[in-house]
Amino acid sequence: MAPSIDRMGRVLMVLLVLWFSVEAVDRGNFKTCEQSAFCKRQRELKPGQSPYRALLDTLELSDSRITLQLINDNNKVRLLLELYRLQGNMTRVKINELKPLRPRYEVQDVLVTDPPTKPMMVVSQDKNSVVLSLGADEQRLIVSAQPFRLDIVDGPEVLLSLNSRGLLAFEHLRLRKDTKQDTEGAGGSENAEDAGDKGEKIEEEEKPGMWEETFKTHSDSKPNGPTSISLDFSFPAVEHVYGIPEHADTLKLKNTDGSDPYRLYNLDVFQYELHNPMALYGSVPVLISHNARRTMGVFWLNAAETWVDISSSTVTVFGEKLDFVQSSGEVPQTDVRWISESGIIDVFIMLGPTPSDVFTQYASLTGTQAFPPLSTLGYHQCRWNYNDQEDVKAVDQGFDEHDIPLDFIWLDIEHTDGKRYFTWDPQNFPQPKEMLQGLMEKRRKMVTIVDPHIKVDSGYRIHNEIRSKNLYVKSKDGADYEGWCWPGNAGYPDFTNPEMRAWWASQFAYDQYKGSMENLYTWNDMNEPSVFNGPEVTMHKDALFGSWENRDLHNLYGLYVHMATAEGLIQRSGGTERPFVLSRAFFAGSQRYGAIWTGDNAAEWGHLKMSIPMCLSLGLVGISFCGADVGGFFKHPSTELLVRWYQAGAYQPFFRSHAHLDTPRREPWLFGPENTALIREVIQQRYRLLPYWYQLFYNAYRTGQPVMRALWVEYPEDPATFAIENEYLIGKDLLVHPVTDEGAKSITAYLPGKGEVWYDVHTLQKHEGAQSLHIPVTMSSIPVFQRGGSIISRKDRIRRSSSCMDNDPYTLYVALSAQATAEGELYIDDFHTFNFEKEKQFIHRQLLFSDNVLSSSNLAPDSKFTTAAWIEKVIIIGATHTSSVSLKTADGAESAVEFDFDSKASVLTLHKPGINAGADWTVTLQ
Repeated sequence: MAPSIDRMGRVLMVLLVLWFSVEAVDRGNFKTCEQSAFCKRQRELKPGQSPYRALLDTLELSDSRITLQLINDNNKVRLLLELYRLQGNMTRVKINELKPLRPRYEVQDVLVTDPPTKPMMVVSQDKNSVVLSLGADEQRLIVSAQPFRLDIVDGPEVLLSLNSRGLLAFEHLRLRKDTKQDTEGAGGSENAEDAGDKGEKIEEEEKPGMWEETFKTHSDSKPNGPTSISLDFSFPAVEHVYGIPEHADTLKLKNTDGSDPYRLYNLDVFQYELHNPMALYGSVPVLISHNARRTMGVFWLNAAETWVDISSSTVTVFGEKLDFVQSSGEVPQTDVRWISESGIIDVFIMLGPTPSDVFTQYASLTGTQAFPPLSTLGYHQCRWNYNDQEDVKAVDQGFDEHDIPLDFIWLDIEHTDGKRYFTWDPQNFPQPKEMLQGLMEKRRKMVTIVDPHIKVDSGYRIHNEIRSKNLYVKSKDGADYEGWCWPGNAGYPDFTNPEMRAWWASQFAYDQYKGSMENLYTWNDMNEPSVFNGPEVTMHKDALFGSWENRDLHNLYGLYVHMATAEGLIQRSGGTERPFVLSRAFFAGSQRYGAIWTGDNAAEWGHLKMSIPMCLSLGLVGISFCGADVGGFFKHPSTELLVRWYQAGAYQPFFRSHAHLDTPRREPWLFGPENTALIREVIQQRYRLLPYWYQLFYNAYRTGQPVMRALWVEYPEDPATFAIENEYLIGKDLLVHPVTDEGAKSITAYLPGKGEVWYDVHTLQKHEGAQSLHIPVTMSSIPVFQRGGSIISRKDRIRRSSSCMDNDPYTLYVALSAQATAEGELYIDDFHTFNFEKEKQFIHRQLLFSDNVLSSSNLAPDSKFTTAAWIEKVIIIGATHTSSVSLKTADGAESAVEFDFDSKASVLTLHKPGINAGADWTVTLQ
């Protein structure tokens, strides 16, 4: 603790450390649906009793949309339905009050652009339905009037239905009855009369929690009253749905009948439990449905607290309802219901039909994964906290002494001057530039934590400037909102305000963040936001962001912090350098700003297992740069667990070891020479594969395709892959099955793809696809397989950091398919700037093997970049005997290539072809 912290701060820190050292999450700190008044109200609604009717005579058609009104026949409140056909086989559905008492919140800054529309046409209409063309083949959108319902069909097949269970519910804004004001106009009956639809209005029952709510000792004033919304979706012929992270649960979403729904509400949940639907640090309201014929997605664009119910049923397709939709008998169906506390219904339906199509569609809405600097794909060493500059120096030297590569050392909150962010502890870190320069000389880097809770201290420049600019979040009475966090009493900047984000970004300039240098990057923690003495360890819902309540936009806070920080790192370099920012809280679109991790996990085997489906779920919704704290944040792992976690973490996108303040030190060399060797080997495996990881992140940036993938993404027609979550693909060409069971002597890996072959990357042994393979394992084992038909670029010379390997030569691993073909890519740039985009300074090569010819051709002929790196070796796996190998370069020159052939392993190795990695060339086997 820094000496400048006062006695109260010391006491608070001791209490907080003890609190964060508890054995398990205190579930009593967090609401269940029954304790959340709006969720309870909505869940009390019964299916099949929808009061909503579509007024088809109000339909209006324009070039960009179709609108029509809905009426609630119970209270006569009217809603406005907007339908949009979007480019890329998507449909947008918006529902809002026709004449709200005041505006309702609509999410800002998540969509990268206003999605381009395409015209819709009315195909047919009768008194109870309107049929609209969606343009693609026989896709139609059918609006049924009473009860209101939407169906999207493709020929005779129903793809998706909205409100088929009648659970649309829209709590309209109203005046409180005890205000003794005339509520007739606010209630909506005048709106109904204006449109010529009169009827008896049913008085709505006042229920507990509509106008105020208390949880534990915290009161929520709810000045706008009940505002919740709900809509159900049905997926005929679908049994598998995924997504809606973040939850510590299975990849396939579970049926929530009889249990709580999945909750999306960004919260600081330390040492979270596994296998339950409790909310965690981030929320991405995207659900993906999949069967062997089609993949689709639903993006529920709402940043308020949201609950998602999932149920399964067997239904008869409603053939009798519409004569051109044929009944196909009973089929399984998954029903999904979204419930949000406020805002409007704004839904994007992504119609696929393939997994790749859905990823492209979602990326067109919210953007793609930020392309990280290569070094950030290396190994990161972190703990709470490295003690001082000498400690950092010793850890840095330890990696060199034990021949373990390292790119980043991290500093947690103790490096600051009394938890004042953008500062350094004057006793323990008096010369930060000297420390950073020492790392820079070894081509290594550092990350420091910069959290969004600001110590309330009149001697702290950051606090004084935010207060003077009036940029703090406000409490319901208009004063600056304050709560407890690591510094003690803290204010919370209003990051929804562009002025606040711009100011925050400016603080990363080298002349503002004293002691920082270009090799210092940033970690945003606690940005849910975490408020230790707040309701559910977060901010009160009636806190104010300008005119909006926290309840309207809570799940956006972390995204805005991430956004402002990433912009700050870009600005400090004059727009030249790619940033790296790790964030704990996130929302849809967070992928544009950097990486996330799975939060405060524990050193338990179950948490190691859970890191796989958690990151796979994030990859499905656009966030590829994901990892889990290697070894577990809480508790102390056994040596076996630590080694196994390193082996798993080395094959996940973000690779960082991190540990709690109270845990024993965990540097990789502290567990005996044998275990040090095991950890060294798997970290070196990570560094050998950096060219492949980098190419995958480039493709993720360009296309939105996930880096770490569930098997069904690449094998969508194979039902055996649909629920697999203990193995995964990196790109499409590496399959990884980490060992995640204590004392394991073997594992069983499913190798997908009938007619395909897979090669063990360690032994190069060939295995047929479409089988479950029993694999004996030892402590040195991490089963990894390369797909036959792929070419993967590696760098097999390992140095102290990735930057030291920039110009090192490449080795191409050519794994032949059953048809003796293979293909792959090689991507190279300067590994850290935006020049690949701004100046087209990059190399992108296509590698092909067919008819015994291996070639490299240019995928970016207008690019302007050269490299000193060359092709050192080519290893062709699954090869046959070869008598000679010749190389032909672009200038027509031919030369012989040295080689050897291992007939037992069927491996042909070409030695030192000596060709530049950016050149055109062909190698011919004879």
